[in-house]
Amino acid sequence: MDATSTNRKCRNAGCEHAGETPATPIATSAKQVLDITVLCGGPSSERDVSLVSGQAVSQALRNLGHSVTSADINPADVSALDRKGIDVVFIALHGAFGESGEVQQLCEDRHLPYVGSGPKASAIAMDKVASKELFRRCGLSTPNWVVIDSGMSDGQRMAMLAEVPPPCVCKPIASGSSVDVVICPDAATRDAALARLLGNGAYSSVMVESFIRGREFTVGVLAEEALPVIEVRTNREFYDYFAKYEDDATQYLVNPDLPTLMDKTLKASALAAHRSLGCRDFSRVDFMLSADGVPQALEVNTIPGFTGHSLLPKAAAAAGISFDQLCGRLVQLALARKNG
Repeated sequence: MDATSTNRKCRNAGCEHAGETPATPIATSAKQVLDITVLCGGPSSERDVSLVSGQAVSQALRNLGHSVTSADINPADVSALDRKGIDVVFIALHGAFGESGEVQQLCEDRHLPYVGSGPKASAIAMDKVASKELFRRCGLSTPNWVVIDSGMSDGQRMAMLAEVPPPCVCKPIASGSSVDVVICPDAATRDAALARLLGNGAYSSVMVESFIRGREFTVGVLAEEALPVIEVRTNREFYDYFAKYEDDATQYLVNPDLPTLMDKTLKASALAAHRSLGCRDFSRVDFMLSADGVPQALEVNTIPGFTGHSLLPKAAAAAGISFDQLCGRLVQLALARKNG
């Protein structure tokens, strides 16, 4: 697949502008002092990462001169959104509740401008199956997959699994940070992973996806513009939670050695994926480059991390946008919708 093929119009309205000239990013106003609520923490398995992201975002916005209130929000207590005088909400919540559309809808209900994608796009991006279906409708390649439900009979399960033989990957349909992702080189490992993931009541269904062996890339999108490509290299079995947030040996190669056409293809594919889901403001799109040279879209992260290990800030820095400027620009994008 080349860059031209990823730029074709998608029947999904969210993807119809893929490949067009990116919109000019909105500049950050250094003089306007805003009352900003930063949401972090939350109830998901990615809570610890979210707290770190929220702390970093809060400090960046304070550095810009804004008045910032950090709030650890959860479904049982959303009072932080009822505080008077909020100009913008910066959602730094990862995983369920914060990244899956619920908090976005709470902001919509209160007419609060907020950073990032809306409720519908957030929910779709959180659902790996729904995302992959839209990727294919938009002409993007993505690894084959099946969904295994806990209520399937043994016969149904084996028939489905035959469509995606090992090596494969077992992963929850709606979670992030590689939590509970298992690489399965053989059927025995796969069956054990399914038994564990479906048997403990944590998940009612699991996606089994073809394993793609190759180079791993991620492309950030900011204000409808693709940021520099980053290649991820890890000594671990795959880019898991430890490799993402704790392993200092993980390598991130910004603007890696790639043919010009492949660099353009990855960027065009990221924009197409972002738009196919109806995302806005920013996202990060993950790819595996298969042996045949075709980028395979894995998922779109609508609220990627803002930690010292996080990739969107690294890509922005490579484009000449500091961490403080990145956070400020995202706030201005949200504010523009309020004033638009």
